[in-house]
Amino acid sequence: MAHDVVRRVEELATRLAATAEETERLGKLSDESVKLVREAGVMRLLQPTDFGGYAAHPRDFAEAVMAVAKVCGSTGWVCGVGGVHPWEMALMDRKLQHEVWGTNPDTWIASPYAPQGIATPTDGGYLLRGRWNFSSGTDHCDWIFLGALVGDADGKPAQPPKTLHVVLPRRDYTIVENSWDVIGLCGTGSKDVIVDGAFIPAYRTIDSAEVAGGELAAERAGRTDTVYRMPFWAMFPLGITAAVVGISEGALAAHLDYQRDRVAAVGGKIREDPYVLSAISEAASEIAASRTQLLDGISRLYDLADEGKEITFADRATVRRNQVRCAWRAVAAVDEIFARSGGNAVRRQNIMQRFWRDAHVGLQHAIHTPGPIYHSTALLSMGIEPEGALRNLI
Repeated sequence: MAHDVVRRVEELATRLAATAEETERLGKLSDESVKLVREAGVMRLLQPTDFGGYAAHPRDFAEAVMAVAKVCGSTGWVCGVGGVHPWEMALMDRKLQHEVWGTNPDTWIASPYAPQGIATPTDGGYLLRGRWNFSSGTDHCDWIFLGALVGDADGKPAQPPKTLHVVLPRRDYTIVENSWDVIGLCGTGSKDVIVDGAFIPAYRTIDSAEVAGGELAAERAGRTDTVYRMPFWAMFPLGITAAVVGISEGALAAHLDYQRDRVAAVGGKIREDPYVLSAISEAASEIAASRTQLLDGISRLYDLADEGKEITFADRATVRRNQVRCAWRAVAAVDEIFARSGGNAVRRQNIMQRFWRDAHVGLQHAIHTPGPIYHSTALLSMGIEPEGALRNLI
């Protein structure tokens, strides 16, 4: 049975679809799009119940993201990225959670997690400096998660390296306008942010290694809901891959609408062309397979956590491999149908080209880089433990 939030998204789908053009033109989510996402409750799906959230099954979160992305890729992407942040915030110090949600449970949190800054230890916390790319939805957020390397006395990365996730209020960082000029996912507003010496109290930080496995962070935070015992590198990619799969579903739906009554330039109705119809069926099956495998993988990990069993590195790697493959399989299917949509499909007024662009830009995210993930899981299948960089993003 679909979660109430998923049903609300589906009920609002026509209105969300109507916001997509303005969102792309603005280079950030339109006010109406933000309003509808808040109304549906997508960003609160993984938020703890004591702060107005649902603490939902991650499968429900992925389905909500796909439902949004199916009608507006940029909005779905922001939901997929930003919707995971309440999950990690639940693992932080309760004092910080009260600061973020105490007066408004609909407060949004941005990121990115790439350690593009240095956090230098000082009394009571850290001083942070750096510039980060790709802060999706940042214009609509009041707080931000940032990845940072712990620095030494000279402000250089300490050895051995240690990565933190740190949290800042909006007043402590600068959003760089005009830093998001792209060909797809234009409306995500994934702008650069700069921090120049802001003080980060220690309680607003967490060791990224604690979050990676899930169990330790949940215990320290006193969170008993199963969802908070999940590993970071299954949860964070989930929202991003779900957005790409949802965008692919939107491309398929737009293709079907377009081809239903189309007549080819050389004559003949497309719905009577067996080659196009065959491509449609193959693409539909591939996209459906991506959805099924994505939901199955996160559900398997959730079941392990729910039963109190260990989620091993091999478990995580298998799910990550399949998440990556889901995205690439779905976008390849979009390519097959887009290539059979004729010249008019590339016109700006045809929404298929927007879905096509958004899908390809979604593959550019680091979590969809197949090489190291595939390398790692292949070694594991041979009984060989991956080392070093082959363990990254897993």
